[in-house]
Amino acid sequence: MKITLAQITKQNYEAICELEVTEEQESYVASNTWSLVEAAYNSGYFTRAIVADGKPVGFFMWVQESEVKVSIWRFMVDKEYQKKSIGRVALGLALQEIRQIEYLKEIEICYNPNNVVAQGFYSSFGFAEVGMDADGEDMLAIIRV
Repeated sequence: MKITLAQITKQNYEAICELEVTEEQESYVASNTWSLVEAAYNSGYFTRAIVADGKPVGFFMWVQESEVKVSIWRFMVDKEYQKKSIGRVALGLALQEIRQIEYLKEIEICYNPNNVVAQGFYSSFGFAEVGMDADGEDMLAIIRV
């Protein structure tokens, strides 16, 4: 299966909006539709479709918070395509793209502190937990570039 990241366009945005996670994951993931609206009205928000063999199967959104810091705000793979290593390949591609940003020093991601699967997954890419976020709701993990 060939996994790529693609721009979200007039041709694929509806497919992105229709992607779903499992019922258990719904409380962890914001709506792709809402994320696309956020990105349309805020500068520094970047969205990508995760594409498997030409079909949109997931979604990424990251935000350039400053010249030196990017935060991954959204990352999901449709429930029908989970457990096929798509997310692992896609995160690797996203990190590769993000690392191309000039002056970048830090990539961060947040996740529910009770989500041990997310903790293990992100740590395998080099994300190190640094404590709870400013709201005290999510674990903050970073990669120093």
